[in-house]
Amino acid sequence: PIGVRGELYIGGVQVARGYLNRAELTAERFVPDPFVPGEGYPLYRTGDVARWLPGGAIEYLGRGDFQVKIRGFRIELGEIEAALSRHPAVREVTVLAREDEPGQKRLVAYLACEPASAPTVAELRAFLKDTLPDHMVPSAFVLLGSMPLTSSGKVDRAALPSPDRDGEVALGEAFVAARTAVEEGLVRIWAAVLRRKKVGIHDNFFAIGGDSILSIQVVSRAQQAGLLITPRQIFQHQTIAELAEVASSGRVAVDAEQGPVTGAAPLTPIQRWWASLALSGAHHWNQAFLLELSEPLDVAALERAVDRLLEHHDALRLRLRASDGGLEQIFAAPGELTPLRIVDLAEVPTAALAAAIEEASAEAQASLDLHAGPVVRVAYLDLGPARSPRLLLAIHHLAVDGVSWRILFEDLWSAYDQARAGSASIALPPKTTSFKRWAERLAEHAESATLAREADFWLAQDRRGTVSVPVDHATGRNDEASARTVTVSLGAEDTEHLLRDVPGVYRTQINDVLLTAFIEAFASWTGASTALVDLEGHGREELFPDVDVTRTVGWFTSLFPVVLSLGDARGPGEALKSVKEQLRAIPERGVGYGLLRRLRRGDDVGDALAAMPGAEVIFNYLGQFEQPGSAEPAPVSLLVAGEPATKSSRSTSAVQARPAREPSGPALSPRAARTHLLEIISSVTG
Repeated sequence: PIGVRGELYIGGVQVARGYLNRAELTAERFVPDPFVPGEGYPLYRTGDVARWLPGGAIEYLGRGDFQVKIRGFRIELGEIEAALSRHPAVREVTVLAREDEPGQKRLVAYLACEPASAPTVAELRAFLKDTLPDHMVPSAFVLLGSMPLTSSGKVDRAALPSPDRDGEVALGEAFVAARTAVEEGLVRIWAAVLRRKKVGIHDNFFAIGGDSILSIQVVSRAQQAGLLITPRQIFQHQTIAELAEVASSGRVAVDAEQGPVTGAAPLTPIQRWWASLALSGAHHWNQAFLLELSEPLDVAALERAVDRLLEHHDALRLRLRASDGGLEQIFAAPGELTPLRIVDLAEVPTAALAAAIEEASAEAQASLDLHAGPVVRVAYLDLGPARSPRLLLAIHHLAVDGVSWRILFEDLWSAYDQARAGSASIALPPKTTSFKRWAERLAEHAESATLAREADFWLAQDRRGTVSVPVDHATGRNDEASARTVTVSLGAEDTEHLLRDVPGVYRTQINDVLLTAFIEAFASWTGASTALVDLEGHGREELFPDVDVTRTVGWFTSLFPVVLSLGDARGPGEALKSVKEQLRAIPERGVGYGLLRRLRRGDDVGDALAAMPGAEVIFNYLGQFEQPGSAEPAPVSLLVAGEPATKSSRSTSAVQARPAREPSGPALSPRAARTHLLEIISSVTG
């Protein structure tokens, strides 16, 4: 019928050229003429989509066989070609869906342009983004002098070259090198943090493996290089080209005392949450790491390094004491006894060595004291000249979190190297805002009108209709002694898809994907499409313009409940987009909940939140600690007692460390009650 889309068939001798003695292809492309049965030439199926116009002309609408499916999206290649054709410098254009590597399908645009005005890749992408959704913007652009043609004058798609694999990135920008000193600095920082050999200025931070935790490391290293950016700016300007436009040089006025910080401070929301648990064995609630070292350490240099760490990072001198308002934290002055133990296990037989290491580690972990100190214990286990020594680091959780461990390992090895080299003083990077000042500012912010506006969001959550976790023994004791861990891992290929491919298509982060998978698994288990879950965030949000905590050690974690629903999502793609939007609706990535629930006074918001049902599941994504393809040696990566840590690849130390094979003893007191029925902890290592 006139005006209806259909496939264009053509009759005639000329359309058969190239099909001689190719029976299978002939059968696919030629059909009997339905208008003259048994007579005349067969009709050729062009694959073109067209329609009759009222005047008798045929309007070409595109290629019917050029609809492709990439990462869940159906894409008309003709639409992309038509959009590119509207660019004034483009003479000819062809778009293909290529699969040069198995399972890696991507859009590639081939263009013949006017030589004098050939556009850049960035210009072409910006041009397309005005009219096309992101998933229809090609991954690579190839400029040609002219299109290769078949003998019939059509574009010979099989002759179009594969793009240079070294010249593109995961999100799809053709590689563009740094053009300015600021861009060069940011390229070096991104490459180091993301552990990539090559980073272009149009690469998207989150599409090439970045996350919110890594953004903190980027900010910290940029500041040390004299470039001032914030984590929020990385979310707003996700490429180096954009970020360089807002980065400034020099230093801004940040509240960051460089000497030791001492005195009393209020507890932060996460610390108050911990205090409300009234745990048995509260002094024994640690994060700990047991390392196997490549060579013996200089004990005197190690002692100096540990002392310098405690002087520089105030939270490592934390103490608790009772006050009129409950508990408060005190930051003691430096100079107390070094919390270093030397354990001689040289005479222990090999058969009994693992048990001896575990016993010594367990004893060290149980030796922490929140009231009198220390809250840090370092134990050097000497196993004799023929065996590699071990190094245990244990810190009470009140004073440390996952981001802090990255800072501490970097500073520990740097301080040790300087001490071993005989440096009169040990230099560490400048301090950022102290944990004491952070706690004070949070207490002030909790009373603000700005925060009060977030209350409606948290009070509007309907937690009553969520399903409980099925249990076998409802009256059983949920303590650390009864906890069991199930560990599963994805292969490198699946991990690569989650980190590199999915974010570029759905504009998501890895946390969105993992939470979507959790909700779907929870739904298949309980039959409910809605789940109440406590989420952990790094908590180092940009709440105050004069506060910078990117290199501050302490327990910053934010903990907040979220009701996540699959709704009417059909398939994983819709589910992912739905969960992403629900997470994006959370104000300030959840940091305000703890302030309202634990710190705010003068209204009943905290009581109202406390009266709502609590989550039985807690979810924590810890971030990435090793990436493949690094130009530098991979760092140490650990996952012990629920939190990983990394030795910075910037360290020049000759000492290499890896996770020890032996158990390090319980990081948490076996008598302590667990806070949730299920804890889901994920990280990227190896």
